[in-house]
Amino acid sequence: MRRRRDEALQTPVTGYSDHSTRCLKIIYKTESCEKMSAEKSAARKRILGIVIVAAIFAVVILISYQICRPMLEMAETPEQFREYIADKGFAGILLFMAAIILQVIAAVIPGGPFEVAAGYAFGTFKGALIADIAMTIGSIIVFLFVKKFGMRFIELFFPKEKVESLSFLKTDKKKDFIVFIFFLIPGTPKDLLSYAVGLTDMKLLTWVFITFVGRFPAILISAVGGSAAGEKKYGMFAVFIGLTVLLCIAGAIFYKKWHAAHNAAGDDSSETENTDSSGEKEE
Repeated sequence: MRRRRDEALQTPVTGYSDHSTRCLKIIYKTESCEKMSAEKSAARKRILGIVIVAAIFAVVILISYQICRPMLEMAETPEQFREYIADKGFAGILLFMAAIILQVIAAVIPGGPFEVAAGYAFGTFKGALIADIAMTIGSIIVFLFVKKFGMRFIELFFPKEKVESLSFLKTDKKKDFIVFIFFLIPGTPKDLLSYAVGLTDMKLLTWVFITFVGRFPAILISAVGGSAAGEKKYGMFAVFIGLTVLLCIAGAIFYKKWHAAHNAAGDDSSETENTDSSGEKEE
């Protein structure tokens, strides 16, 4: 009796073991299917995102070509431009603003002629305000697009290396203030910054303030030159255009030096951190 009971206790419960194995296989298959389904869903979303971004890019380029190119050509012949805007009335203002918005989004079209043309067509303050509002709207659209589509959208206009070179946007706690200063200074890469800022945690209202207030002084200087040309004060026009060019050159040199120094300081700090961490490991 005792021997039978011991043999029964030592005999493995094969039925229970087989059942557990089957359950584990089912769970594994279910998890694998869910993982594959998630990967397929993510791939579909990536493809859809690329298609949407490409479509947006194509539409922006097409509209920019249809609107900005004629506007840019007319901006180079101020009399024709002023007549064109006057004939259109309020619709002319909206069309002019649309061209500037597209210029900001496309990032490859120069904005300077539009700023001068704004002063010529609408007067100094009104022209500067119209141009600044339009550029702010364009910057908001870029900011929101980058928030939605990320680097995929940026790479349509700028190489990834250029964006990654703006390391201060990720590492510097005072990045909002630094971006604001760069927007105040003519000659800095505002188009590149407008796209790169969307990758940071900057708030939308902060960005609106930076782009609206920061751009205004440089736009105002250009608009003064344009207004002077409209009043046939060509000497004053030459002075302000020359001042704008000099400020842009000085700003570009300042930004280049600051950027090089900041990147060098970042490299030194990262090397120091790596040395410290390796020293701690050896200890």
